Amino acid sequence: MKNILLVSDNQELIQSLETIVVFMGESCQARGFDEAQQYLKESGADAVLIEHVSAQAVKGFVEQFPHVPFVALVENNGEASAHRNLVSVIATPLTYPVLTQAIHRCQEYTKRKPGLSRAGGNKMRLFRSLVGKSDQIQIVRRLVEQVAPTDATVLILGESGTGKEVVARNVHFLSERKEGPFIPVNCGAIPGELLESELFGHEKGAFTGAISSRKGRFELAEGGTLFLDEIGDMPLQMQVKLLRVLQERTYERVGGNKPLQCNVRIIAATHRNLETMINEDKFREDLYYRLNVFPIDSPALRQRKDDIPLLLQELNSRIQGDGVEGVRFTERAIASLMEHEWAGNVRELSNLVERLTILYPGQIVDIADLPEKYQYGEVHAYEPDYPEEILERDAFNELFAQAAADEIDDDLDEGEQDTMTTMVSSSLPEEGVNLKEYLSELEVNLIKQALDNQDWVVARAADKLGMRRTTLVEKMRKYDIQRTEDV
Repeated sequence: MKNILLVSDNQELIQSLETIVVFMGESCQARGFDEAQQYLKESGADAVLIEHVSAQAVKGFVEQFPHVPFVALVENNGEASAHRNLVSVIATPLTYPVLTQAIHRCQEYTKRKPGLSRAGGNKMRLFRSLVGKSDQIQIVRRLVEQVAPTDATVLILGESGTGKEVVARNVHFLSERKEGPFIPVNCGAIPGELLESELFGHEKGAFTGAISSRKGRFELAEGGTLFLDEIGDMPLQMQVKLLRVLQERTYERVGGNKPLQCNVRIIAATHRNLETMINEDKFREDLYYRLNVFPIDSPALRQRKDDIPLLLQELNSRIQGDGVEGVRFTERAIASLMEHEWAGNVRELSNLVERLTILYPGQIVDIADLPEKYQYGEVHAYEPDYPEEILERDAFNELFAQAAADEIDDDLDEGEQDTMTTMVSSSLPEEGVNLKEYLSELEVNLIKQALDNQDWVVARAADKLGMRRTTLVEKMRKYDIQRTEDV
């Protein structure tokens, strides 16, 4: 702690506290109760050790400075309890271990204080790609901020699709190498026999097909960051060569004999358990400890499901930024997505959002619109209840269109063709027509045809007519349509 304030009117206690705090290697100031308030208003403090003269006095003092952590000092027979920014209560005479633990609580109170991470425009702009408020993602952000200014080698662990490359890019962006290149290499996507040339480059004529010299990824990343993704898939013989580069900071091109200096920061990532691979002799233990200087665990999406609403918003923003209409989600849809296990993690969520933007551009997505594997709980799709005239008109239009198409079918016999032509004729006869009777007769005729074609199974006939079963039953009652048994 940079500044610890000791508050007491007891000079003997103050001297004892100063001795212990200085022994701990911390700096401190001492003030009486009357002077301490003004001191905190003007200078502040990282922690305050305050004598617990009375519960009322200490409470009134502590509540004036909610952003400052306090530790109350009570006599052995005294009683007090920690609460809010009174983070600890310890008995006098003090012991080194107890005071160390109390100072650690003050440190954690300051470190985790809400709003602290909002400082710094560049960091917040960058961390949009690490969206979320969960403890797991907050830990990742804090680790990235701490390791980025250094040149330490970073090993990012986590399942596929958790955003390990995103973490690596954040480390690079916040480092002093951010003006240099960020070069990613997927060690699992390059055949083992080509990986050495890919990493270190080659000279002209080094092997068949090497018609000219070529820089490797180490050379391209000079002054910047080299991201070795899926390091667990690197062949053992290449692990030896990579270890040599990490140890000596020099390398040679394939077919060359001139050592090249290596000023590159290494960030590695894998979804594999490297310790298990070491036991199986599939990964070198010495390389593991070279890479595992500063490990960062990229959490699986199922471990931070509360971040899904924010991730959906972020993924939509990216899609809209590309000029594509995004989608919005109902609360039921979001709740259902939060129940899924997400084996593919954030990548799976991103693919789902992209699929939904294709299916429902600019629309609102409910739980019934999600693919079946993402539907959890009761799924009741909304079925509109249309007025009868709309349903009837739609059924007539569909049947008339079918009849018109059948007219040009050469397979129809001449009698059926004449009948159908008469039914759908749009010419008004000279003598006129009673439209209501004509439509009723046509409706009865079509209903009977549908029932006959479907062996008088009402549900199938209703489907054929494009109406609900209950609607067809009502019409059968209305027109007194009944099945006549053959004698």
